[in-house]
Amino acid sequence: MEGKAVEIGLYECNIIAGLLQTPEHARTLIEAAQPPYSPDDVDRMVAARLARQSVYERDPAPSMHFVLEEAPLRRQVGGTMVWRQQLERLLEMGRLHNVTLQVMPTNADAHPGLDGRIELLKFPDGTAVGRSDGAFNGRPITDPKHLRVVELRYGTIRAQALSPRESLAFIETLLGET
Repeated sequence: MEGKAVEIGLYECNIIAGLLQTPEHARTLIEAAQPPYSPDDVDRMVAARLARQSVYERDPAPSMHFVLEEAPLRRQVGGTMVWRQQLERLLEMGRLHNVTLQVMPTNADAHPGLDGRIELLKFPDGTAVGRSDGAFNGRPITDPKHLRVVELRYGTIRAQALSPRESLAFIETLLGET
C-alpha cells in the first residue's frame, strides 16, 4: 500500500523505520530474531524490506513524515561502521524535499506513541488507512472516526518531537560522536 500512497506518516519507537534502513542495518535486525531465520529467509526478508524503498523513486514522490525515538538512533546495531552508515542514510533522507524526519528525544514527556508504532497512509482518492499498536488492537483501520484517533495521536507525537532542523542537527551530533 505504501507504493500507492501520496502521504506516508510513520512513528517508530524501537527501531529505525524500514523505509529508512540501510541494507546492512536491515540485515542485522533481521538476523537478531529468535529463533533465527535461515540464511535464505534472511536474504528474502532484506530484499523485501529494501524493495519497499522504491517509493522514493516515484514521480511524483509521496510526502513522507517520520518520527523516530532517540534510543534506536543511539543503539549501534551492527557495530560502529554499520551504525555510522545508518546515521548518514538518515541525514541523506532527511534532506530530501519530500521527507520530513523528526526525533523524539528520550527526555520528552509522555506521549501517545509510547505503546508502539503508528502508521498513516493517505491515497490520491482521499481514502486513508492507519494503524496504531496502542489502538484498535493494532489492526489496520479505514473508518474515518477511527482514523481521526490515529491522526490525533500521530499529530501529537510530531508536535512533541524535535523540529526537522533540530532533528538533523541531533543526528549530525550523534555521527560526530563516533
